[in-house]
Amino acid sequence: MVRNVPGSSSAKTYRCPGCDHLIPAGTPHVVAWPAAEFGSVEERRHWHAACWSARDRRGPGRRRWR
Repeated sequence: MVRNVPGSSSAKTYRCPGCDHLIPAGTPHVVAWPAAEFGSVEERRHWHAACWSARDRRGPGRRRWR
């Protein structure tokens, strides 16, 4: 599952698993997690929108998404 989060809804700072940099509070970004019964709140990951878009083009060892 993937959801776009507008900056106005982002109140916390997160670390992007795509680039390992911080996503400051108030920054629009993407939240992704496994669908239905396969995922849980603990498995949500917050990504920069550009990192999420580039996740399939990254080389081995650079992606931290499991």
